[in-house]
Amino acid sequence: MTTLDREETRATDGAREGGQARPLSLKVAAPMAIVAGLALLGAFPPYGLWPLAPVGVALLAAATHRRRLRAGAGLGFLTGVALFAPLLEWTNLHTGYLPWVLLSLLQAGYLALLGAATAWVTPLVQRHRWAWPVVTGLLWVGQEALRDRTPFGGFPWGRLAFSQDSSPLLPLAALGGAPLVTFAVALAGGLLVALGWRDWRHQAGQWRPVAGLLAALAVVLGAGSAVPVGVRGGGDRVTVAIVQGNVPRLGLDFNAQRQAVLNNHVDATLTLAAQVAAGAQRRPDLVVWPENSSDIDPLRNPGAGDRISQAADAIGAPILVGAVLLGPGVGQVRNAGLLWRPGSGADLDQLYTKRHPVPFAEYVPLRSIARKISAEVDRVRSDFVAGTSPGVLDPGPAVLGDVICFEVAYDGIVRDTVTGGAQLLVVQTNNATFDVAEARQQLAMVRLRAVEHGRSALMASTVGVSGFVTPDGRVDGATGFNTAAVVVRQMQLGDGRAVATRVGVWPELALAALAVAALAGAAVLRRRREDVPG
Repeated sequence: MTTLDREETRATDGAREGGQARPLSLKVAAPMAIVAGLALLGAFPPYGLWPLAPVGVALLAAATHRRRLRAGAGLGFLTGVALFAPLLEWTNLHTGYLPWVLLSLLQAGYLALLGAATAWVTPLVQRHRWAWPVVTGLLWVGQEALRDRTPFGGFPWGRLAFSQDSSPLLPLAALGGAPLVTFAVALAGGLLVALGWRDWRHQAGQWRPVAGLLAALAVVLGAGSAVPVGVRGGGDRVTVAIVQGNVPRLGLDFNAQRQAVLNNHVDATLTLAAQVAAGAQRRPDLVVWPENSSDIDPLRNPGAGDRISQAADAIGAPILVGAVLLGPGVGQVRNAGLLWRPGSGADLDQLYTKRHPVPFAEYVPLRSIARKISAEVDRVRSDFVAGTSPGVLDPGPAVLGDVICFEVAYDGIVRDTVTGGAQLLVVQTNNATFDVAEARQQLAMVRLRAVEHGRSALMASTVGVSGFVTPDGRVDGATGFNTAAVVVRQMQLGDGRAVATRVGVWPELALAALAVAALAGAAVLRRRREDVPG
């Protein structure tokens, strides 16, 4: 028996199990892979059509089923480009096309691996049809676990979980964090492909497996409603003000407008103080300024420090300032959240330094090599130094869990603040070099984190979108983009720990390990088939 004969035998066996005997034609599979990427894109903000995420998963699974590894990888790559190129378009607004293209292609490469893996497990899911949805979910979690960590610490943007901020699956984050939500989305997609991959010409007995799959899909989508969400412990409330000072103009040169940006935030706080004095506004217990609100180091520049002190003294409350601090070494800087108290100024005991600076934006790894690809890397003149301690700050009214900008996408960085005692999550960010789509994608991550840890949360941006998030994921007081705004709200503090906070990384490790087991099981089945005597 030749290899082609064995392939034909296997295809016939697959037909007997119910379903298509051969892979879809490439003329069908290639457009399907592209549509899969576009469907996934539509699930994310600013579109927010969350049901499209399982549809995209199902289309990619169908396109790669029964394919050779190379074809599966190619189809996965098509899906990745169709998803990440438009999803990350905001990266080219002010830095040119090269960073956007390179980042999009790198992220698409992980979906190429997923496509190859999906093709690889074909023998397993053909032999055990019930396992197809589960294996699909496991492979997606495994792919994201790898993408979230490599290279240079990973880039978790575009995780399936972050498309579900308004989905009934969001409460699952309270049990297993973002990995569990991703698994549920991909599991739903696997159920869709298992439902659709049938030979519908033979109707006898079709209703039983179809009914079973539909029931399973309903259970998955309805599972979130059974998960209790909300604030964990606590009950005390604090009044918090977000100051969104805006910048004179968007773009990379916002940094050349450092004094103007600082003045915007000081003046907005002074205006709030006047409203408080007039009885028109509640006095906040805490004021939060965004990342880069003081790119003039207030610890070394007396003028900048005086202006922040003026604002803190006027409002009569501590201000969490997003500051760029010089040092500790020559040519080094720190992206920090610094507490500034009325009457006494900077509290150096309450200082958080960003733990995950963005590679090629806040620091340049392998600079000499990167320069050969693009001289644009030298626009990053000083490398930001990574902090070593979680952002647990205690201004007095509440213990804060501070994370800066893209750090909200990383599970462990946010979790460390809650296990460190944070009662309230704070995300300081600067979206002046991006657009409203990026800001809304980031706010979706804040919503997931609030549910995941049972904490009230807020996002403070220089230009928007800023807003408050309740522990069940609802947004309150969201601001517009490229505008100045001050929003004051009462926020409930949390002291307990959600299940997801307690179990930490273990759900992701377990699901990723099962993904590896599925790949190994498929390898055994492939070897057995190859050993069939000819």
